[in-house]
Amino acid sequence: MNFGVILAGGVGHRMGADKPKQFLHIGEKPIIVHTVEKFALYRGFEKVIVLTPEEWIEYTKDVFEKYLGNMDNIVVIQGGAVRNETIMNAVRYIEENYGLDDAVIVTHDAVRPFVTYRIIEENIAAATEFGACDTVIPATDTIVESDDGQALSCIPDRSKLYQGQTPQSFKAAELKATYEALTEEEKEILTDACKIYVIKGKPVHIVKGEPFNIKVTYPYDLTVAETLMKGGRDV
Repeated sequence: MNFGVILAGGVGHRMGADKPKQFLHIGEKPIIVHTVEKFALYRGFEKVIVLTPEEWIEYTKDVFEKYLGNMDNIVVIQGGAVRNETIMNAVRYIEENYGLDDAVIVTHDAVRPFVTYRIIEENIAAATEFGACDTVIPATDTIVESDDGQALSCIPDRSKLYQGQTPQSFKAAELKATYEALTEEEKEILTDACKIYVIKGKPVHIVKGEPFNIKVTYPYDLTVAETLMKGGRDV
């Protein structure tokens, strides 16, 4: 069984908004509605699990009822304090209601509304075959490293660098076991779910993303997103 896991824990500080950025509009609908609708209409998911802070759960449900109607394959539950705890809440929900045998989760940012069905399908296929995958695009700018924030310490070979996107997808049982094997010190340095595998030396397959699969984080991104939609980019 495959499950969509939509991570909607943002609070909108970098956007400067009075509500979480996922509830801001692109066109006539909130960003989160564009994203969740795409997952909910995909026939390959048993359930689409949306995780949000506790205080926004009822608001999120109301938004879905207004814009999506009665879609019984969507459930809204509480997320965790950090990203990976949120994902593990989704895993626990699946385990309690369906079991983890053969379960694959496709985790995706609520504020990446331009994900394609090609990307979703390739994530499911890669996670099923390899256990874990990350959606990436090649780095187009030179990436520099600075140890002290004042001077360059390293310029890595750009040909080996990629920019991470989402989805990130996993066999749920393996993800749970690998996460639970981490020490508390290892958990503190996590930046995303794929790093769980990297820390433990487990392979993560690469799925090709798209440059337009943007994350709406800053006000500028809203302008770009509006332009993409008006230009015919499917959301």
